[in-house]
Amino acid sequence: MPSLLSLVREDMATVRQRDPAASSTWEALLYPHVHALCIHRIAHALYRRRLRFLPRALALFARFISGIDIHPGATIGRRVLIDHGAAVVIGETAVVGDDVTLYHQVTLGAVGWWKDITRAPGSKRHPTLEDAVIVGANASILGPVTIGSRSLIGAHALVLESLPPDSCVHACPSQVLPATAPAERVALERASKEGAG
Repeated sequence: MPSLLSLVREDMATVRQRDPAASSTWEALLYPHVHALCIHRIAHALYRRRLRFLPRALALFARFISGIDIHPGATIGRRVLIDHGAAVVIGETAVVGDDVTLYHQVTLGAVGWWKDITRAPGSKRHPTLEDAVIVGANASILGPVTIGSRSLIGAHALVLESLPPDSCVHACPSQVLPATAPAERVALERASKEGAG
């Protein structure tokens, strides 16, 4: 097992390799996910020793300083980049492979307590992302599904079933409509106000 310091150095190098906005290795140290991953690795080691309170306290502290919510039970691989990091959620039984990239507001979650309560205690409830998966902003992958290596999950996608390696999933893009003329816009606004009143 590599040391915690070597993993932090690897995380910083990953930022430099994958994010053109990072102008130096020292700047990479200011990326929130570097701190979240470092704290998570400590919390995960304690969690595996069947401790509960301290790992959860560490996870809460990591969330406070980074905006990234990683349950201490989650298994996180090496060279993971959580770009921007804000509002990323990774559940207890999630497994994230090596070289994975997650963008902001990604959820690796369960489908809901009403389904999980019917599972056997200790059952897997969260996704597994194999190596080199990329998950776009605001995408949700829910349940004990497996996303095959090198797959691309587009922004705003909702994934509820397993995918083979090299899959590509995307949400429907917004539809561009023709612009309305100013007179039509005024008439539409007036009609919507009358309808609301």
